[in-house]
Amino acid sequence: MSFITLATILVFVFPYLVFATTSSTDVNAPKAFFVFGDSLVDNGNNNFLITSARADSPPYGIDYPSHRPTGRFSNGKNIPDIIGEHIGVDPLLPYLDPNLTGKKLLNGANFASAGIGILNDTGIQFVNIIRMPYQLALFEQYQERVAALIGTEKTKKLVNEAIVLITCGGNDFVNNYYLVPNSFRSLQYKLPDYVRLLVTEYQKILMRLYELGARKVLVTATGPLGCAPSIIAVRSQKGECAKELQQAANLFNPQVTAMISLLNKKLGKDIFISVEAHHIYLDFISKPKTFGFEVVNKACCGQGPYNGLGLCTAFSNLCPNRNAYVYWDGYHPSERASRLIVQEIFNGSKYVNPMNLSTLIAMDSMKV
Repeated sequence: MSFITLATILVFVFPYLVFATTSSTDVNAPKAFFVFGDSLVDNGNNNFLITSARADSPPYGIDYPSHRPTGRFSNGKNIPDIIGEHIGVDPLLPYLDPNLTGKKLLNGANFASAGIGILNDTGIQFVNIIRMPYQLALFEQYQERVAALIGTEKTKKLVNEAIVLITCGGNDFVNNYYLVPNSFRSLQYKLPDYVRLLVTEYQKILMRLYELGARKVLVTATGPLGCAPSIIAVRSQKGECAKELQQAANLFNPQVTAMISLLNKKLGKDIFISVEAHHIYLDFISKPKTFGFEVVNKACCGQGPYNGLGLCTAFSNLCPNRNAYVYWDGYHPSERASRLIVQEIFNGSKYVNPMNLSTLIAMDSMKV
């Protein structure tokens, strides 16, 4: 029996033993929060899988409340954690965590898995990860589990009223199209055609979320891919953002934003909120002092040029002031950068469309 099969059985079977002794009449379902995507938002699902795409060793988590690695690709909290703080939900558990049982389910769950992409062949080198179709299937099974606890109608209401975050796309370029020279996908598609393929497939994912009941969905595409220290380390001459990956991000991100706008028009309601993380990062990089950053093209933790080679490990160079760095490791933001990104998601007007999260929450409260 594979490790993921065993973990899945534990996650799915044990809660029903709990439900059997739980009365559905004494449960008042709170607002919930759900997260889907890749390593930017994974909070530990991959710790339960046999894969190299893990952040379960120090100094990951050095600034987390426990000061221990949790599976988050961060020195501390990541974007979902910080959104959760703002909306008042308890820290989400990874969906594969056996502790996610009973009433804890009503808080929501994190389904994200480091290494995944929009396409199923993205991240094949990581072997055992929760690809996007399976994340959505787990979300469907999650609802069955919650329905056993509070009933179908209350479950539907919980999901409809929940905040949902989805982040994917970067790995489809970094760990697929540009992974090696003359990769299969780069031979199969010219870059503009590949971008169109990704946008089309991303739309299908968003529509599946809608079919599963999601009605308040924050959607991000990629950051400035060419500016990540891991990319600069192998593709840059003098520490500047790498042109090829920047071209990919510059093509992909606006098309995702346009797709979201058209999707909302088709549905007749603002279901999806576009978060243009690409531009938020570029502001950090182009105006670092405005945001209190000192280092924009080098990772706080890593090795090699710009600390951009490999994951952060106990043998890596570690910066003394994590708050001065935009990037924690070769690809992922520091906790401070994540907090500033979430600040934009909540209060921004420039890079969050058609409304920021504070406006969405205020509109919801007026309906009550």
